[in-house]
Amino acid sequence: MTFDLSATVDRLIASINALTPETRRRWGTLEPGEMLCHIVDVNDVFLNGGGGPEPGAKVRRRPIMKWLAFHSPHSWSRGWKTDTEVDPKKEGTKPQEFETDRERAIASVRAIASAPADAFAPNHYLFGPLTADEWRRVALRHTEYHLCQFGV
Repeated sequence: MTFDLSATVDRLIASINALTPETRRRWGTLEPGEMLCHIVDVNDVFLNGGGGPEPGAKVRRRPIMKWLAFHSPHSWSRGWKTDTEVDPKKEGTKPQEFETDRERAIASVRAIASAPADAFAPNHYLFGPLTADEWRRVALRHTEYHLCQFGV
């Protein structure tokens, strides 16, 4: 399965633009504005070298899990617990004006796509060592997962 970064970004932005404050979720607890803020928060963590293991933590390599997350044609499973710092119902960014939150989400998707390699941590807390392209892929798949949550 190939990964076309430009086409993926265009598709995700079109989906973000199709979202409205009234769009109903198919599963989960996030409202549309909360989901947009969550996407921005997660992308910001990834771009600021976050998402990696705590300093001194052992880096684990989970090749099967990594393949499933990055390359499997199947959707990610539901029910993952959101980290407190990126959960808009807890410590994450709270929604403000929907159009502003939408613009921030689009900007964060574009920022992930165009970030230099040194913007990302060398290791992911769950998948171990990642390249910049793998960080992009997991960030964009995460965005896609949440947009699917709303059927857009």
